[in-house]
Amino acid sequence: MPLALLALQLLAASPAGPLHDGRAGQTTIQLSQPLAEAVVDGRLDEPQWRSAARLGGFSVYQPVDGVAAPDSTEVLVWYSATALYVGIRAREPHGVVRATLADRDHIAGDDNLQLLLDTFDDRHRAFVFGVNPLGVQGDGIRSEGSGAGSAGGAPGQVDLSADFLYSSRGHVTADGYEVEMRIPFTALRFPARRTQRWGINVIRTVQHSGYTETWTPVKRASASFLAQSGVLTGLEGLKRGRVLLLNPELTARATGTPPAPATNAGWRYDRTSDVGGNAKWDVNSSLTLNGTIHPDFSQVESDAAQIATDPRFALFFPEKRPFFIDGIEQFDVPNRLVYTRRIVQPVGAVKLTGTVGGSDVALLAARDDRSASAGGATSPAFVIARLRRDVAGRATLGLLYTDREEGGSFNRVLGADARLLFGGLYYAQAQAVMSATSLGSTTRSAPLWEAVVDRTGRAYGFHYVLTGIGEDFVASSGFVPRVGYVKPLIANRFTLYGRPGALLENFTTRITADGTWRYRDFFAGRSVLEDHASVESSFIFRGGWNLTVAPSANSFGFDSLPYAYYAVAGPRDTVAFTAPVRLAAFGVKTSVSTPQYQHFAASGSVTIGRDVDFAEADAVRRRDASLSVDWRPTQQLRVAASYISSALARSTDGVVVSRARIPRLKGEYQVTRAVFFRLVGQYESRSRLSLADARTGLPIVLVRQGGYVFLPDASSNGLRADGLFSYQPSPGTVVFLGYGNSLAEADPLRFTGLRRVGDGFFAKVSWLLRG
Repeated sequence: MPLALLALQLLAASPAGPLHDGRAGQTTIQLSQPLAEAVVDGRLDEPQWRSAARLGGFSVYQPVDGVAAPDSTEVLVWYSATALYVGIRAREPHGVVRATLADRDHIAGDDNLQLLLDTFDDRHRAFVFGVNPLGVQGDGIRSEGSGAGSAGGAPGQVDLSADFLYSSRGHVTADGYEVEMRIPFTALRFPARRTQRWGINVIRTVQHSGYTETWTPVKRASASFLAQSGVLTGLEGLKRGRVLLLNPELTARATGTPPAPATNAGWRYDRTSDVGGNAKWDVNSSLTLNGTIHPDFSQVESDAAQIATDPRFALFFPEKRPFFIDGIEQFDVPNRLVYTRRIVQPVGAVKLTGTVGGSDVALLAARDDRSASAGGATSPAFVIARLRRDVAGRATLGLLYTDREEGGSFNRVLGADARLLFGGLYYAQAQAVMSATSLGSTTRSAPLWEAVVDRTGRAYGFHYVLTGIGEDFVASSGFVPRVGYVKPLIANRFTLYGRPGALLENFTTRITADGTWRYRDFFAGRSVLEDHASVESSFIFRGGWNLTVAPSANSFGFDSLPYAYYAVAGPRDTVAFTAPVRLAAFGVKTSVSTPQYQHFAASGSVTIGRDVDFAEADAVRRRDASLSVDWRPTQQLRVAASYISSALARSTDGVVVSRARIPRLKGEYQVTRAVFFRLVGQYESRSRLSLADARTGLPIVLVRQGGYVFLPDASSNGLRADGLFSYQPSPGTVVFLGYGNSLAEADPLRFTGLRRVGDGFFAKVSWLLRG
């Protein structure tokens, strides 16, 4: 190699910009004037990188904070008039770099690095731009202020559902990996001022050790993660403009049903197609207007099945539609009073999100399809408004209004919430809400209220909550699984830390106790309906092994109203069913997870003990188990297998009254970063014996219109297989081609008598147009 060329490469590889050592407290980055644009190729060899600000001196955050990171990380930052450029040099002298050609937002099992940009410098929310060593992206929003902490645990939460348009390339080197990122200012929202001041931090995940490392020395003894960020300033003259994005999409489906018995007809296919799309206009750098017509879920793979451990409560499934995901953090409110999946199949919607006059503003209006209404004759209309403002530096005030109108009926919710950080370790949160629901000529109203105080200390923390929800409280635009109760909760956490590299690096125990009163009983001083106590102990071992053991004890009282239509069918007569006054329950849940090895990771859990079957109001023995295995034989192939099961057996005779078993297998082959093939197979076997009275063994029947209805045994055994081809060069531009097949059999998990009961073809084409 010529000496001149070698000298140039050494010069390019040795930046001479200022060093900002996080452990030395040098966490304010002052950038100079914008530089010329550079090509994002994963090589930090352009001359601009030689004058970039350098971020170094990382610290360990998890499992033991306050110590220097054993892995050398250098992050380079500079900007042009239109974008922020970030370069990463991550050294890995202790182990093998974990890197796969993963699908977007599926880099948690790889070595990865996240850049956090708090562009409004409010220390409540930050844009997250993540990359793995090959430059595969994983992005979203990190937010704080929803009461997400538990017993003084790590505050904040990350929602990876949002997708931003930015460029990244990377490659594995002899001693680690190197990544280059370009984040256009059009991907960000920030104040409309000449000179910007942003919060900034960098999080590195090292898989071989299980460590999480941060650029600023973030302490676990703090009520806010984002409040410990550094500062990025000096950005001037940013060119963003008013960006218009159009995202038309075409979807087509063909759903097949088998012929009726005793006919010679073939399969029947119902074909549907729909044209829709999204539009996004940046009114200014801090305010965005979105619109949609017939938004699609954009997924051929359905929601992963869940088992309801307590059938009295509904299961939560996350939002997937891009229109609703964009800016969803602006609607964040305690107790999940905004849940956009309540808007089932909108024919159209419009949304305004951003910051106006220092206040976060979010407004959504939508018209749902008639099929989502109770009678199918009217189209439900939704209005959701959220306003939040920082006051006095460390406090936040918020307002919420939701309205769902259908014909002459409505549900309206109006509420306020406040959050205050104080003393560095503490936060207090309060919420007061009122709902009004009209059905015909009757209007009912009820409150929801909550008070929270939390301490996030390094060795000791607590999380105390008092929540009350009236019997008639309804949130038709939210997700409130239970009403009519008052629940105090007390949780205390104690943490011991080992030396970095010791066999046991972190031990945490959480002692939790709570009680549930009927709403009126609480104020009348009557006895508790349910109570719960648990001690959860978590062990983090060297290399990233995790073990959790959680024994619990509970007791349940029974409300007579759900059993008012129960009766016991005797040999001569039918008598009313009487639920027991109270039943005790206890159990132990044990879970373990391995580190993320180069090709393998696994986790599993087992729950055993005495529980309550609310369908029969009887004590049962519970046996739950789960196992998941992630296998990555190559950079491009991923195989994930999981199995969950739950069984309830009567304590009196040992008969299994309820069982659910769900094995699932998913395989993905990533041809390129933009192209992958996916195959998913999921088997669901569920069974339930007919109800019986535990004391007499006689069948339970339901009282219906002066007569009795006997409920027979119920079971279902079905296999669902889905195949998908996906081409997604960037968010918004996709081609999906999928096929799904449903089969059923009489006996569970035999795979010999499977018969096809349905199938379907799916296609979607969507493209992003920028103006």
